[in-house]
This record gives sequence, C-alpha cells and structure tokens, in this order.
Amino acid sequence: MYCHVAYVLCNFEQRMWEETKQPLHTLTVFQHVPPKGSKCVAPSSPQCFRRNNESPDYECEWRMNTTRSDVTFDLHLGKQTFKFKAETHAEFREEQLIKYRPVDIWVEARVEDSTCSSNRTSVVLNETVKFKAPQDILVSWIQNHLKLTWMAAEKHPALVEVWFRKADTLSWEKRQDLTELMPSKNLMYMLVIKHLQKHTAYQVRLRQQTKAALNPLWSDWSPTVIAPAELEHKLDVNMTLEALEGVRKVTLVWKPVQPSAAVSGVAYFLNDTQSSRRCPCKKKQHRMEETEYTYYVSYSPVSFSVVARNAAGYSPQAAIQVPAEVAHDLQPCNKTMDKKVKKSTCREWYELQGEDLRPESVPSFTETTRKKVNRNSIKDYVGYLYFEHLCVQNTPKTVNMCLYYRNENALTQSLLLGLLVPKKAPQELVASNQTRNSVTVSWNAIPVVERRGFLIHYNLCSVIIHSQDKEKQCHLIPASLLKFQLENLRPNATYNISVAGVTAAGEGPKATITISTLLLSFMNGGLKLGLVFATIFILLLIVCMCICKRMKKKICPPVPKPTFLKLAFNQPVNQTWTQEEHEEVEHDVTLQPLSETLAKNANETVMSLHIDIRTTDSMVSEETNGDNLISKALTDSKEEMPNMGEEDLLASLLYRKGLVFDMKTDSG
Repeated sequence: MYCHVAYVLCNFEQRMWEETKQPLHTLTVFQHVPPKGSKCVAPSSPQCFRRNNESPDYECEWRMNTTRSDVTFDLHLGKQTFKFKAETHAEFREEQLIKYRPVDIWVEARVEDSTCSSNRTSVVLNETVKFKAPQDILVSWIQNHLKLTWMAAEKHPALVEVWFRKADTLSWEKRQDLTELMPSKNLMYMLVIKHLQKHTAYQVRLRQQTKAALNPLWSDWSPTVIAPAELEHKLDVNMTLEALEGVRKVTLVWKPVQPSAAVSGVAYFLNDTQSSRRCPCKKKQHRMEETEYTYYVSYSPVSFSVVARNAAGYSPQAAIQVPAEVAHDLQPCNKTMDKKVKKSTCREWYELQGEDLRPESVPSFTETTRKKVNRNSIKDYVGYLYFEHLCVQNTPKTVNMCLYYRNENALTQSLLLGLLVPKKAPQELVASNQTRNSVTVSWNAIPVVERRGFLIHYNLCSVIIHSQDKEKQCHLIPASLLKFQLENLRPNATYNISVAGVTAAGEGPKATITISTLLLSFMNGGLKLGLVFATIFILLLIVCMCICKRMKKKICPPVPKPTFLKLAFNQPVNQTWTQEEHEEVEHDVTLQPLSETLAKNANETVMSLHIDIRTTDSMVSEETNGDNLISKALTDSKEEMPNMGEEDLLASLLYRKGLVFDMKTDSG
C-alpha cells in the first residue's frame, strides 16, 4: 500500500513539475474536499517565502473566493498554528518559524459551523524566495528595441518572463530572458525586447524569478504597461508676437504628436527665461496637455523650449528665440540706473554683439533685490544693452532701456585728450547700384572692442574730384544703420566717399572709396533705341520695295520700244524666183493691249509675217538710211539672241503699218 501511494505521488509530482516548474517538495500531498452542502469554499494552498535571499522576514499568502467578513483562517506551519480573521496574508520573523527543514503547510477556513482546508504542501522556508511583482516599469526606445527598467529585487540578475503585443492586437508573444543590473542610486533591473517597431504602441506585462535560491517562485504579474511609439521628431512650433506698451504678447502653437505616441497620454513642457506668472528675471517650467500657450514677456531677449513627453521618453527640444525689442532712439544710460533696486524689479545687462546692436540671448549680468551685481565684473569700454523690468500684476514690463558703458562718462580727461575715439574705421566699405545721379554705400560695423565708447553715429561725406566745386556734403547716419544711398549726384562725375564712426570723444579713422556716376540716360538708352528703330526701318523698306516691284510687274507691264525698219531683200545673181512673190500669213497673233485706251485705239490687226527669202538677181533698193536701220536692228537682235538664225530673227519681229516691234522684251 505504501509503495503504491509513493508511486502515485511520484507520478503526480513529475506532472506538476513539468507544468509549474516548481521543486518537488512544494507539491501538494493532500487535498481536502469539503462535504456537500458546506458553506465553506476551500482556500488555495498557501505560499510561504522570503522576498529576497537576504531578507530575515517571511510572508505567507493564500486566496479564497468569498466576500464574507466572518470567515476565519488557521494557518498551519508544521506543528505551529496561527489564527487570522478575514485576512489572506501573514508576516513572520525568522525566529518564529522552522526554516531549515521541510514543514507541511496548509490553511483551514471556518464559516459559521463549516470547515474547509487547502491542499498541503511541504517546503523548506529558507530555500523559498518569491519576488514582488515588478512595479513602476519605465519604457524607452533604442532604435527598434524596447528597453524596460524597474527596481531590482536583489543584487543578482533575475529571470524574467515577458508577454507583449501590439496595442491593436489580441494575441500575446512570450519571451524569457535574464535581466541586467543597472548601477545607479537605486539598483535597477533592465530588459531589452529586441526587434520591435518603434513607431507602434505595445502592451507589456512581466513577472520575475530569482536565480539565487533553491526553490524560486514566480512573482505575480506586473500591471500591464503601455509602451507608446517613440517621439522621434521635435515639435513644429509657430510663434506670433504682438508688441504692447512695455510688454510683448507671445503665442506659441504646435501640432499634436502622432496617435500611436499618445496612446497612454502625452504632456508638453515649456521652459522660458522669463516667467509670465512670476516676477521677471526668473526661470520656470510649465506643464500642460494643450497645444497652445500664451506668454507675456518684457522687451529683453527671451528663450523658449518646448518638448513633448510620453511614457517612452521626450521628443527633441524645439527652441524658439524671441529677440530684444530695441528702441530706435536708443540713448546712453544716465546716472539714475545707479539707484537701489526696488522690490519686484530686476536689471539685466546683455553684452552687445560685434556687428550691430543685437544683444546676446542670455544676460551677462542679472540683478535683483536678493542678488547684487559686482560692477567691477562689467568690462570697460564694452557696450551692454541695459534693461530694467518691473512686475505689474504678475506681468513683466520694461520700464527702462539704454546703452551702458561702464567707464565712458567717468574718464573726462581721456575724452578731452581724444584718446577714446574709435580705434578702427568701418570695415569693407563698398558701393553698389550706381546710376547717373545716385549710389548705395554699405559697410560693416566697427567691432565693439574697437569702438572704445558709445558709437553715436557714422559720418558719411562725399566730395567731387576734378571739379572747381570742392564742396563736401556730409550725412549723419544712425549707428544702427550700415547702408546709405547718396542722391542728387552729378552724371559722369567721380566722387571720393568716406565713412567714419563718431563717439563722444569725436570722429575716428575714415574708410574711403572712389566711385563714378554713369552718363545721362538719354545718351545711353536713346542711342540703343535709335539703332533698334533704324534696323527695323531698313528691314521694312526692303520688304516694301520687293512688294512694289512685284505689284508693278503685274499691274503695269513694260511697254515695248518701237523700231522703224525698212526691209530690203537682196536677190542673188543668176537666181530666179521659183515662186511668186507674195505675203503669206501663217499665224494670227493678237497683240495684247497695254491699257484699255490702247486697246480702243488699235484698229488694225497685227499679224506675224513669214518672209521667204529667196535668191534673186535683183535687189530692192531703198534709201541708205533705211538700209542702215535694218542692218542695225538685225545686228542688235543677233547680239541679244546669238543662237537664232536670220529667218527666225526676222520672224520674231512684228510690224504694224511699217512699225517693227521687238517682242523678246515681253517674253521676259
């Protein structure tokens, strides 16, 4: 019987070990079944343990599915019994328990007259350790790896079982891994879940177990932690600025973060160098959940930074710089600023930049009723922009603004000797946009350290060269301007231009440049315009001539020139006429009229004659002049048409009442 029971227990212990991974001596050896109709529900088997391997205290805990307040419990630890009323948790000092040998533990519950017991387990209390559930778990992203950190239970790494899933899915993914210890003020466990997606939100829960005890128990599950997506980009912040009397209204608006980064909530943190809720010259951080905020700041430079924060960390910082509101008629500071600082008042000194009156973004010195400024620490002959602020109804207001030089007014003797004029001339003097009567002159400011005092203005002078009029024209340029346009200059003239800085001690070295104005505009532009018009006129004239020539040929064809000829035929000797002399008309040709008038006057028909030239003994004698005319006409025609025979040449001549016309001119 004993062997059979032992065999059954061994098989049962083996199955429980595979399912729970608990040591064999913690398994149940006896299960109490309450009778039917009992009002008592059996509690769970108790667990007794230490919270870490170095703790001298022990805890026992169990569960019971009841809401009754009259239930009582008897906790049995070997032969020791401890009574509790409606409690499922107990704590003991080590001297109260048997720690180094196995003991049976179980719980009996009593409800009215009913009794029920839990299963019995056998444990060695000193070897049993159960960590608390991980709490206050911090999440952050390292590229696509999720890092988890929480308070360490002891000075040894722990085994962790972690479940995680995407926020929009139902199935869990499980992993087990050892933690790493993070040295810090409080010892921390760290676990990295690799190969996730940093733009996606995850749900994570985990439990931990010691690796330094013989009988480790899994801790309870941690609360489900939501790991939002990483805030990878800085906020897109837009600023609007409205200047009021001594105050500026600054409104900051930014776009909200992506939904996956705000699943567990997001907060925005704003830092500024001038708090709108406190007196000026103070720094304060504002936390909010809105995406818009309004400040009231003074005229001095203000720096803002805005970041978003979720459970996974901070976004990159978005920095906004509000420059100083500098008055156009800025004057040197007087002695009134040496009075004591009043309550709710602060003073600021901003060292000026080297190129202009733009101050630095961070004050060099700040003075309040609680914080004094050592005036010896202010540099000599270096310009500072001085502000005095007053807190009026929780709103900072600028009441004084001026340029401050520590020793400029004190060294009267040096000023009289002219030792504190600017040391250098304005840098890089150049001319641009030159016309016939104007030019723009620009330069770089004198470095602050070279001014040796407050720069009142620049003195810009121009004088014409190679002219009897040597009158110099000068202009006083404000120190804040580095460009000036000279007007009313002479065309085609050469000028010598100089610029010098002026302080209370006088004028410093000059920077000079020589420029030449352009010719009169009509001599330049008019000549070019005339050439363009002349070219267009010539082209139009050529086109018109071609058109007129073609129209003339069509409307007024050329009139043929008449030639008076008297035909004479020489009959060769010993030749007789083989045919009777006669005129034979072979073709009828109508001469086209030159005009309607000529057509009406033409009363006779012009015909083409074919003349048979035959050899005869006799020759028709005519007047000598007639012969010459015939010969001349034939000769001229042959010269014009050398390839034609004599008969063809004569055939080409037309006549009307003895007038012969050369029609070859019409054929062309």
